[in-house]
Amino acid sequence: MTHEGVNRYLISQRQSVSFSRLSYAALKFFFFDVLKNPFDLEMIPLKRKDSSLPKVISKEKIKLILGLCYNLKHRLVIKLLYSSGLRLQELVDLKRENIDFDRNLINVSLGKGKKDRITLLSDSLKNDLLKYYSSNDFKTKYLFEGRKAKYSKKSVQEILNKLGVKARIKITPHMLRHSFATHLLEAGIDIRYIQKLLGHSDLKTTKIYTHV
Repeated sequence: MTHEGVNRYLISQRQSVSFSRLSYAALKFFFFDVLKNPFDLEMIPLKRKDSSLPKVISKEKIKLILGLCYNLKHRLVIKLLYSSGLRLQELVDLKRENIDFDRNLINVSLGKGKKDRITLLSDSLKNDLLKYYSSNDFKTKYLFEGRKAKYSKKSVQEILNKLGVKARIKITPHMLRHSFATHLLEAGIDIRYIQKLLGHSDLKTTKIYTHV
């Protein structure tokens, strides 16, 4: 139960970076709060996350994906993730009251970091939403409903997986969000504006898209 013991344990673990960091946090808590023997951070450094670039889908492939999607609800899922830059959790938490048709905006309530923000509502998305509203008898306050409550994250991932098989490309919710940011940057939109749309607290996080 020494710092050297912790160091050897963490080095010996052949686990992912995220698992290693979780182990580190647990041990740090145990030593600090239980043993009253805080870590020397220089002696036991935290394993760094891999710095890989975001994976982006081209505009042409986005059009291909939408062309292969005939279900209106599924099309809206794709369009919201791509044209509004929503995270998966933000998408399933989205309520109909969050859609501002008059100002062409989407109010994202308590996104990552428990912060509210505003993002874009495109004209194409607006028209599809109006069709979706008129053809649905909603039972909850959520935009996307499952059988009993809001849509599950797993259901969204299944939609993307099936479309990915059809289009012969890998599609994830975060890839669509990355594509949203990258295509805005390519169109000459100021990076600080993109930062606000994505809900990044630090501009350094947004700057990674300048390397894509």
